[in-house]
Amino acid sequence: MNRFYIFIIISFLSIHAWSQTETEPDERERDNETEAAAYGTETDSIATAVPELPWPTGAQTEIDRLLEGSMFETSQVGLMVYDLTADSIIYRHNEKQMLRPASTMKVVTAVAALDRLGGSYQFRTSLYYTGKINNNTLTGDIYCVGGFDPLFNSDDMKAFVESIRQMSVDTIRGRIVADKSMKDSDRLGEGWCWDDKNPTLSPLLISRKDMCTERFIEELREAGVTVEAFNTEGKLPDGAFAVCTRFHTIDQILMRMMKDSDNLFAESMFYQIAAACGSRPAKATHARTTIRNVIRKSGLTPSVYKIADGSGLSLYNYVSAELEVALLRYAYKNAEIFNHLYHSMPVAGEDGTLRNRMRGSAADGNVHAKTGTLTGIRSLAGYCTAANGHMLCFAIINQGVMHGNNGKAFQDKVCISLCRP
Repeated sequence: MNRFYIFIIISFLSIHAWSQTETEPDERERDNETEAAAYGTETDSIATAVPELPWPTGAQTEIDRLLEGSMFETSQVGLMVYDLTADSIIYRHNEKQMLRPASTMKVVTAVAALDRLGGSYQFRTSLYYTGKINNNTLTGDIYCVGGFDPLFNSDDMKAFVESIRQMSVDTIRGRIVADKSMKDSDRLGEGWCWDDKNPTLSPLLISRKDMCTERFIEELREAGVTVEAFNTEGKLPDGAFAVCTRFHTIDQILMRMMKDSDNLFAESMFYQIAAACGSRPAKATHARTTIRNVIRKSGLTPSVYKIADGSGLSLYNYVSAELEVALLRYAYKNAEIFNHLYHSMPVAGEDGTLRNRMRGSAADGNVHAKTGTLTGIRSLAGYCTAANGHMLCFAIINQGVMHGNNGKAFQDKVCISLCRP
């Protein structure tokens, strides 16, 4: 009888211990694949301990060993590590290989945007009117002019309504016009899958939805304004009177774009780059031209790479680990770019898409990097500080990894090897 109870107790403790070892997915940008128990078995093949060696020999040796893992029999990786302090390459492996970057494409977009737009840039949505105001009645049109601000929300809309009330207008007779002329009419990016949950590429959004003028009319009426008008689309005419402008800073957009890997915010940034070229409507081709110029500034040849969109959703993007490192290095050398970029990146073990990765290791709180996830692709690009105090930048693009956790585990081990003594 005693043996029976002992068996029951041991069985219970074993089940309890197993349940505590399960981990939650650590990225918000998930695909539909099932990342099954292969994570536990596959990572053993690339997690071989190495003897302690001086920096950077120890890190180089450990990465060599990691690359011997069986996962690379069926997948490929492009990897490069650069010592920014010493201005020298620490490690490279297939660094020129053209690969799909997934959301590390946002690093390319962010560097190009900060280079072209500057750190004080604002994303604006404005309200104008035409016509005359007599006896509290506006006889004319109201224009909502979109600047592709993905953060425009209910509070901003309330400010629009309040600005009309402050003009002592209680009746509107005319049109409520949505001016979406900031960008072209394309609602999908090049190479996007039509059946994905893609962001809405409209320059006039409220809470991510393309229904700004409809909401404006509703809220005007709720505020007691009589609206004898219909909503339509058009372009702001010369001579219109400014009523109100709402804006959000480039840092606010960058934070969501990088830490949360928000594709809408990245595409908004992409079209701000396009609009800065001076052409209206702004087109993706304009943004690509600017990005190619920044690639040229980084010391590489733009024609080698394929830039399709700003978020990394496209299946047509092709870049290399070398390109991502070159742009990270370019940013590091330009304080106006680096100070905004570095603080927008997820921090290992702390926030964003890295909040549950590398916890309790030398990389925890050290690695600032952008993650990337598409089916078969895992990528990571960013910065870390080595034990000798040197600032490093790195890019790792895993392609053909059917169990994404294996790719992430490999990347984490590379980062840990770079950070620890």
